[in-house]
Amino acid sequence: QVQLVESGGGLVQAGGSLRLSCAASGSFFSTSTMAWYRQAPGKQRELVARISSGGDIIYADSVKERFTISRDNAKNTLTLQMNSLKPEDTAVYYCARIGIRWPVSWGQGTQVTVSS
Repeated sequence: QVQLVESGGGLVQAGGSLRLSCAASGSFFSTSTMAWYRQAPGKQRELVARISSGGDIIYADSVKERFTISRDNAKNTLTLQMNSLKPEDTAVYYCARIGIRWPVSWGQGTQVTVSS
């Protein structure tokens, strides 16, 4: 059974930093592409960053040069380091396991609020 649990969200001022973590249970982690998504109020859920099992990474244009995704297969942990945060980064952030093309498992989400 796949279980993803996010942590690390909170309230931060613009320009600040937060570090999100996703703890994964199960034997799938090291062989799976993992990703961070976010959903702001009234908007569709969008991809923030994804990392393949081999370490290939893609970022949304809006977070390039500010966010860093990483994974620790020994600890079954996915991390998102977020720097230079902006009010428009405010959203619920979700950890996801990617199937062939699309997410197949989601965490419960963690709220990130950036004040101006």
